[in-house]
Amino acid sequence: MNLILLGPPGAGKGTQASRLVKERGMVQLSTGDMLRAAVAAGTPVGLAAKAVMESGGLVSDEIVSGILSERLDQPDARAGFILDGYPRTDVQADSLDAMLAEKGLALDHVIELVVDEDALVDRITGRFTCGSCGEGYHDRYKQPKVADVCDVCGASNFKRRADDNAETVRQRMMEYRAKTAPIIPHYEGRGIVARVDGMADMDAVAAAIDRIVDA
Repeated sequence: MNLILLGPPGAGKGTQASRLVKERGMVQLSTGDMLRAAVAAGTPVGLAAKAVMESGGLVSDEIVSGILSERLDQPDARAGFILDGYPRTDVQADSLDAMLAEKGLALDHVIELVVDEDALVDRITGRFTCGSCGEGYHDRYKQPKVADVCDVCGASNFKRRADDNAETVRQRMMEYRAKTAPIIPHYEGRGIVARVDGMADMDAVAAAIDRIVDA
């Protein structure tokens, strides 16, 4: 089963992808992770990417496609993969189609986590984590049982991400609508696009994705 998970930052893609990896043995393919791994491994495409980054340039679509192609040739990807962060444009979607066809692979589902912008701002700006163990909390939805004390490890050094603010979240939403959401029609004609309420609780979102995948 090969999937693309779509949705703006904060929609819960990472959470759901991690669950699918754990429960179904799928491989999560994040362009950032693959890029770093290719550079560290010194593959031909990784070396090309390293040269571009060291010169201060942006890694081209051609290099990203090459890194993804290398990763898809690894045995574990044959158990099913989840694309996270790619494709982002129509050009990348066309490139992905050609690459998968060449490898005898195909996409089974493109799943978009649909969110309400105002609710997403509330969700993201209220979150904070324990600086010691990483346990997540929220100002409104999940406070520690004892004020200022982590439920898991008992530490009191909580932290918030500097970019978890309303202005940044709305900018991310704008970029998602402008750059990534337009690729959805690319797949709608094939009947493989499904939408899930990303504002539902985590278990409900997971159940909805399971119904799509198992169908």
